[in-house]
Amino acid sequence: MTSVFAVVKRLLASNRLSFIITALVVLCATSSGDTVLSNGNYTWLLAVLSPFFIVFYDFPKLMRLGASKRDYFLGCLISYGFLAFCISLVNSLVHLAVDPAYPAQTVINMMDVCGWTENGIAIAGIQQMCFLLLVMVFLHVLLSMQAHWYGWLTDAALAAIICVFTPVAPLRSVLSGFFRVIMLNGSALPHIGVCLLLSAALALAGLAVLKRKTL
Repeated sequence: MTSVFAVVKRLLASNRLSFIITALVVLCATSSGDTVLSNGNYTWLLAVLSPFFIVFYDFPKLMRLGASKRDYFLGCLISYGFLAFCISLVNSLVHLAVDPAYPAQTVINMMDVCGWTENGIAIAGIQQMCFLLLVMVFLHVLLSMQAHWYGWLTDAALAAIICVFTPVAPLRSVLSGFFRVIMLNGSALPHIGVCLLLSAALALAGLAVLKRKTL
């Protein structure tokens, strides 16, 4: 496990640009009008940026340094779990301490929009963490496949789903139903369970891709 945690340390250290960009956006983002998005929600940007650095920068770097694919895979999962926890914690604290400080504006936090806060802030934080973990694992697998034909096929399939399902009402309801399950879901246990199961399934798919991946 020592080698795995060395990989985790390397992944988080090399991801500092994502931390800097996210911090600047969180601190500098301003909105006008009576309704504004909570600055805490901009922390989600870190969940989107991190897989890009971990897949495209850290993987070749670690392989050249002699790290095993097993250590890299476990390190990625631990890093994503840690990042999901940190992002969720920061946004939850912002929602509790900072959002109420804008009495003249209505502050929208995605934790409320998704219905997670109906279960209390602690459970909402866990739901948010599981959702962000799912997002990062999904992006990691998708980005890892880009050098292969099945990556392009997956891109085409996702684009086709969006283009075909969105304008057709019955299919659009299917697509919206999917997002209601994985995101806009106030039922804590089903939501957490679905996010974790999908994350596990995607992680297994990512492991299969990693076994074929070369520099």
